[in-house]
Amino acid sequence: MNLILKYFTNLTDDQILKFTQLEALYQDWNLKINVVSRKDIDELYLRHVLHSLAIAKVIEFKDGSKILDVGTGGGFPGIPLAILFPNCSFHLVDSIAKKLKVVDEVVAGLGLTNVKTTHSRVEEINDTYDFIVSRAVAIMPTFVHWVKGKIAKNQNHDLKNGILYLKGGDLSEELQEYKTATTYNISDFYSEDFYETKKVVHLPLKYKG
Repeated sequence: MNLILKYFTNLTDDQILKFTQLEALYQDWNLKINVVSRKDIDELYLRHVLHSLAIAKVIEFKDGSKILDVGTGGGFPGIPLAILFPNCSFHLVDSIAKKLKVVDEVVAGLGLTNVKTTHSRVEEINDTYDFIVSRAVAIMPTFVHWVKGKIAKNQNHDLKNGILYLKGGDLSEELQEYKTATTYNISDFYSEDFYETKKVVHLPLKYKG
């Protein structure tokens, strides 16, 4: 938890409480339905929570923003971002029902009212969003194909509507066809070794009516 406070110094008491509660909730539910590896549970804040919040170092979502989290797994990056941006709505989607069971229980345990979940493939979601977030569920061309037509028309941020993707390693080949993509090194925001090769990729996508 100290890791979160180290990099996010303006949290409200309610946000601090919710971030603190995350660990016990995940430990409890992970014993019943294993969605996060043992090592990752032991380093939940480093490997999952703070990693998810790297997106918030690239953009501050404005109140009223709609964000889709594709392949949310155990609720990352959606749940930490939903705690940080309580006035935005988050839609967490995964095709694996048991993972969403844990997400639903954690959301309920935290009392988050700005999160909804759907057990579905993302292609079946018929709605539009300001941003689509994810943690490396597929290579970028595949991901772009999945989320086609899901970007909202109205632009409310300096950063153009589109994808915010958490990914590691050398992305030059994967991103070569996307000239508008911007890559942010998470190591510029956080000093821990874990983030040395990890990045946030922003890819603007045009609204398709």
